[in-house]
Amino acid sequence: MTRSTFQTLTSITIVLATTLGLAAQREAERMEQHVSYRTVDVDGVSIFYREAGPKGAPTILLLHGLPSSSRMFQPLLTRLADKYHLVAPDYPGFGHSDWPDPKQFAYTFDHIAQLMNGFTEALGLSHYTLYMQDYGGPVGFRMALAHPDRVDALIVQDAVAHNEGLGANWGARRAFWADRPPHEEALRKNLLSLATTKTRHIGDDPNVELYDPDLWIDEYAFLNAPGQAQIQSDLFYDYRTNVDAYTTWQAWMRRTQPKLLVIWGKHDLSFDLEEPERYRADVPSAKIVMLDAGHFALDTKADEIAELVRAFVKTREKAPETSRSIKPSDSFY
Repeated sequence: MTRSTFQTLTSITIVLATTLGLAAQREAERMEQHVSYRTVDVDGVSIFYREAGPKGAPTILLLHGLPSSSRMFQPLLTRLADKYHLVAPDYPGFGHSDWPDPKQFAYTFDHIAQLMNGFTEALGLSHYTLYMQDYGGPVGFRMALAHPDRVDALIVQDAVAHNEGLGANWGARRAFWADRPPHEEALRKNLLSLATTKTRHIGDDPNVELYDPDLWIDEYAFLNAPGQAQIQSDLFYDYRTNVDAYTTWQAWMRRTQPKLLVIWGKHDLSFDLEEPERYRADVPSAKIVMLDAGHFALDTKADEIAELVRAFVKTREKAPETSRSIKPSDSFY
């Protein structure tokens, strides 16, 4: 072996050792990130939430989808808590928050958004990046329009803001919105089924072995717990109000041009795959990322999404002068 060859091999070895060492260090740091599990009273409702990271760091408010809970964001909490303050609540009727009786509590997106705004006030969250997935979209857009001065940026993951984004497979659901009583039984049978719950995660992804079956088994058990059929069908019936509000959300985005990151799973069968580009039509500067993932992209792409969020929020920190300026007077409420 020549001296130059030896030196080359030595350099490669050092680089590999350094790379592996950094990877091991990052993994160790991730394991050390502490997540707290807390509750807070908001208007008489106990709201459960997960929290991680230093409270003085930039805050990311994570809003979950159906039929999930703050649990879906656990992978991000453990990956991003070194530099960011992450807060992930459960909506009333979901996860470990209270499940008020539907006869005494209105399960509407307006009401949930109102409680989530109260939740941020109870925690003293005055500024945050909104991360919205699925149901998190209609909750988050209501929050943003009610208090635009609190929102630093938007991250949308598989959440719709355009009527066309619902796709052709929403025909039966639109019939339920148009005339609830004759379509209620069929809606519940589909919405609460194990097959539908599983399909939400896997979609048409051929790599089924990447998905932990506990993801949909746990959610199926949740959906079939006492009281959930009424809670979820009431809230799903109110989804029609989101469709009515889409044009308002679009106008708000076009007017304010928020800093926007859209993350989408290409195997998502819940929504139309062209929906991300509709966001770009509203906000031309939006960053659009299509992942080899399903509706709940964090199931299989947590590392990639964590890095996307790091780069996005880091950009915000480095260039505050380029960020949008949204004043309270911009609210449509």
